[in-house]
Amino acid sequence: VKMVIGPVIEDGFYYDIFSEKPFTPEDIAAIETRMKELINQDYDVIKKMTPRAEVIEIFKQRGEDYKLRLIDDMADDITAMGMYYHQEYVDMCRGPHVPNTRFLKNFKLTKVSGAYWRGDSNNEQLQRIYGTAWANKDDLKAYITRIEEAEKRDHRKLGKQLDLFHLQDEAPGMVFWHPRGWTLWQVIEQHMRRELTAAGYQEVKTPQIMDKTFWEKSGHWANYKDNMFLTSSEKRDYAVKPMNCPGHVQIFNHGLRSYNDLPMRLAEFGSCHRNEPSGALHGLMRVRGFVQDDAHIFCTEDQIAEETRAFNQLVMKIYRQFGFHDVSIKLSLRPEKRAGSDEIWDKAEQGLRDALTACGVTWQELPGEGAFYGPKVEYHIKDALGRSWQCGTIQLDFVLPERLDAEYVTRDNNRARPVMLHRAILGSLERFIGILIEQHAGSFPLWLAPVQMVVMNITEKQADYCREVVAKLQAAGFRAELDLRNEKIGYKIRDNSSQRYPYQIVIGDKEMENGQVAVRKKAEDLGSLKVEDFIERLLEEMKTEF
Repeated sequence: VKMVIGPVIEDGFYYDIFSEKPFTPEDIAAIETRMKELINQDYDVIKKMTPRAEVIEIFKQRGEDYKLRLIDDMADDITAMGMYYHQEYVDMCRGPHVPNTRFLKNFKLTKVSGAYWRGDSNNEQLQRIYGTAWANKDDLKAYITRIEEAEKRDHRKLGKQLDLFHLQDEAPGMVFWHPRGWTLWQVIEQHMRRELTAAGYQEVKTPQIMDKTFWEKSGHWANYKDNMFLTSSEKRDYAVKPMNCPGHVQIFNHGLRSYNDLPMRLAEFGSCHRNEPSGALHGLMRVRGFVQDDAHIFCTEDQIAEETRAFNQLVMKIYRQFGFHDVSIKLSLRPEKRAGSDEIWDKAEQGLRDALTACGVTWQELPGEGAFYGPKVEYHIKDALGRSWQCGTIQLDFVLPERLDAEYVTRDNNRARPVMLHRAILGSLERFIGILIEQHAGSFPLWLAPVQMVVMNITEKQADYCREVVAKLQAAGFRAELDLRNEKIGYKIRDNSSQRYPYQIVIGDKEMENGQVAVRKKAEDLGSLKVEDFIERLLEEMKTEF
């Protein structure tokens, strides 16, 4: 084998290794056993700052080709490197490392995955061994429990179990939504549509494919071309849109706009495509084709603070509705590769700081993390396992209105550029659904569940009454399904429990004779209720879920 590189990551570490033979579970167990033996020797870890030429010679002697390639990539002004000695083994690292192996007793190797040298699928494939280490046994045990719970909640596993969606090799990073998954999608989209309408947004729709010259003018071609899908037709070059914003500017530009029209809030459930590396794709969390709950607010500089305040209020409300109550805010500042002058960026960054101050919130600043056209505020939600996900954003843009010649007539009959606020709440709907599946472990609240209840008969004798009950539930607006399979009721209850429906309804002779239904909510038996009383209970529950 040849050692490549091994950084620290959140909650652990990994090491990329080149090996012609794939590592087996037995190999990982053997490596872990050897690590424990070394740790129990309590030897010192020694650091030596070593001249570059000497480091090169050390790795040449050890046959570590990848280390030599890493050194070749380093700047010429790096003349010495930290070399860490573990008995006969040596590796280079900035450090710091623990001074002695006795501090490493509470560790575990967690998984193995594939990786590519330099993250490029055209390069040779490596094997990545992940691990974690903690200060004490209790912390390690708690982490392992959390990881095991995360595996149970994995949206890819639950997506298959609950028959929500699938992905396949012929369409990498594109989702096949099954009926139940698409129902879940529609519940979310329609809910968001109602909230946006109430908040004063107008919904629009823009083209999927636009001419290369359009993207050159917007700045996307220079700054984002590598992530765009390109095509040609009739001697014209086109790009599939990676973002919705330039199209919304075209709608704003179509007609003479006045200061009285501002703020203008244009929303779109916009389908975008980005050419993400195949190795980075991950279920619903990282895809190539996705839909954003995108909107752009065209306003004056004087309206920035109020529009940001209103957006902040809306985004917090919606996260609460979906069951997320722990939200942190981050302000991403100018990246190295960007459009617009420093003066414009100074103005935009200060504008968002002022707006956040007006919202009365605290935030963390992230230098270099902004979009190429402007700084952005990011909303990070924490899920049931304590993981943080960046979903919502609001971005202040003075650049795109200038590039695409957006203007409005001012109060004194002059022309001025509007400020453009890019904003999303859920972000990618695909990714947000993945987060929701894991947040609720597939057991969605009543209002969100794609199938809210299943009605089961005990014998064929109750089949017609079951159909009547389902018809009444559906007429009341509920998503009810019928299970008339010729199976024992115990089997049907167990089988439907695996689908995590909010309610299971059992109907036998007694319920049929009395015009009732026997109700189970998750694992809780609620007894028998009149159908009308059950519907009333459901309606009340829907009201209280917000």
